Amino acid sequence: MPERRTVALVTLGCARNEVDSEELAGRLAADGWKLVEDASDADVAVVNTCGFVEAAKKDSVDALLEANDLKDHGRTQAVVAVGCMAERYGKELAEALPEADGVLGFDDYADISDRLQTILSGGVHASHTPRDRRKLLPLSPVERQAATGVALPGHGDAPEAPAPIVDLPDGLAPGSGPRAPLRRRLGSSPVASVKLASGCDRRCTFCAIPSFRGSFISRRPSDVLGETRWLAEQGVKEVMLVSENNTSYGKDLGDIRLLETLLPELAAVDGIERIRVSYLQPAEMRPGLIDVLTSTPKVAPYFDLSFQHSAPAVLRSMRRFGDTERFLELLETIRSKAPQAGVRSNFIVGFPGESESDFAELERFLTHARLDAIGVFGYSDEDGTEAAGYEHKLDEDVIAERLAHLSRLAEELTSQRAEERLGELLEVLVESVDGEDGAVGRAAHQAPETDGQIVFTDREGLVPGRMVVAKAVGTEGVDLLAEYCEDVRVAAGRTPGEEAGR
Repeated sequence: MPERRTVALVTLGCARNEVDSEELAGRLAADGWKLVEDASDADVAVVNTCGFVEAAKKDSVDALLEANDLKDHGRTQAVVAVGCMAERYGKELAEALPEADGVLGFDDYADISDRLQTILSGGVHASHTPRDRRKLLPLSPVERQAATGVALPGHGDAPEAPAPIVDLPDGLAPGSGPRAPLRRRLGSSPVASVKLASGCDRRCTFCAIPSFRGSFISRRPSDVLGETRWLAEQGVKEVMLVSENNTSYGKDLGDIRLLETLLPELAAVDGIERIRVSYLQPAEMRPGLIDVLTSTPKVAPYFDLSFQHSAPAVLRSMRRFGDTERFLELLETIRSKAPQAGVRSNFIVGFPGESESDFAELERFLTHARLDAIGVFGYSDEDGTEAAGYEHKLDEDVIAERLAHLSRLAEELTSQRAEERLGELLEVLVESVDGEDGAVGRAAHQAPETDGQIVFTDREGLVPGRMVVAKAVGTEGVDLLAEYCEDVRVAAGRTPGEEAGR
C-alpha cells in the first residue's frame, strides 16, 4: 500500500485565515492526505498568507522562504502559497518569489487536493490573475445568496458544486447546508473561530481587503449553528464569530437584526460555555444588538469596535463616521448595561492630513475611553487604496513620533484599565495548564491573541477547557493575576441568598 501523502498548513494573519486553513485541512483529509504539524515532516508545506499590511506581507514571505529551506534538508518537496497575499498578488507574487512552487487563489480551494498533487508530481499550475472580487457578486446584497460559482473561503462550496462527501474520516466536520464546508481542527485549544460572513461593503480609504476578499455575504444561520455544534462535539468551549464586519450580518438574508436572533441559539448549544463576537463597526451598532451582547447568558459582553480614529476630519478622509463624543456616548451606553464589559479597538496615526489638533483629539478620546486593549498602527500606503493617492502625506519621522507617543499612552491606559478590574469576579476559560507557565486563561473581556490574559496564582484543580470563577488580585500590564474560586456551574447553582452572603 503506497505511503499517504503528507501536508502541513502554516497559518499567518487573523482568525479568519485560521478558519480557512481548517477548511483546507478538511478538504485534504477527506481526499486522503495525512495532516502533520511540522512542515519538515510534510511532502507539501502550504503557507496561508496574510496580505493586510506591509509587516504581515513580510512575515508571509519569510514563512515561505523558511519552508523552502526545508527542501534542502527535510522531507518537504514543495511549498505552496495560499491566502490573502496569494489572492491579492497572484502572478506578481509567483514571479517575485520563485521559491514558491505554487501560488493559489481562493478559486483553487475547492480543488486544493488536485492542485497540490499536480505540483507535487512536478507539474505546474498557473498562478491566478488577481481581480477585484467585489465585482463577482451582485451589487444588491439580497441577490448575493443565489450567486453561483463564487469561491467564498470558510463558506464551503457554491450551491452548484457537488454534495459534500458523506463517508468522512473521524474528526471531520460533515457539512450540512449548501455552503457548509468540510473542516478539520488543526489544534486542541478549547477556543475556535466560526466564520459568520465574508467580505466587506465598506469603502474605507486605507483598506484594500474588500478588493481581494470581495463584497459582504453572510453564511446561513443553519450552517453557523451546525458548525458550532460540531465544534462543541470536538471539545470546543468558546466560539468566536469572525468576519470583516459582523454588524452587517444578515443584511443579504433580508434581516439586519439576524445576529440578535442567532446569538441566543448559539449560546444554547450543548457544551458551549461562551460565544464571543468580534469585528464590530461603531457606525452600525444598534440598541438591540447592544442589549443581546450585554444580557444574553454565555454571550460575552465584549465589544471589538473598529474606531480607527476619533477626529471628525480624519474619519471623513477615511470614509468613516463618528467623533469623540459619539464614541464616548456609545461606550457609556454599553457600560450602563454591562459595567464589566470589555472593549478593544485599533487606531491609525499619521493618516494623510492628520493635524496636531486631530492627533490631540485622538489622545483625548483614548484618555476617556477606558479601553481594555488598544492596537496602534502608523499609516502607510496600501496598493490600490484611495488614500494612497491622497496629498498632504505626513513625513515618516512625524508618523514614527506620533506612533511611539500614542503607543506609550496606550500601554499606560490599558495597564490602568487592568488595575480598575482588581477585585472583580471573572468568568475565566482555562486554556492551558503546564509546569512552566502555570495555569492561563481568558476572561470575557479578553479575546484570543489580541488582548491580555488571566494568569492564575495557583494551578491546583484547573484543567484546560474548564470555565471557572476567579477573583482578580493583581496585574502585569494588561494581564490579570487571579485566584481560582470555583467552577462557573457551581456558582450558577447558588441561590440569590447564598450569593449575597459571599
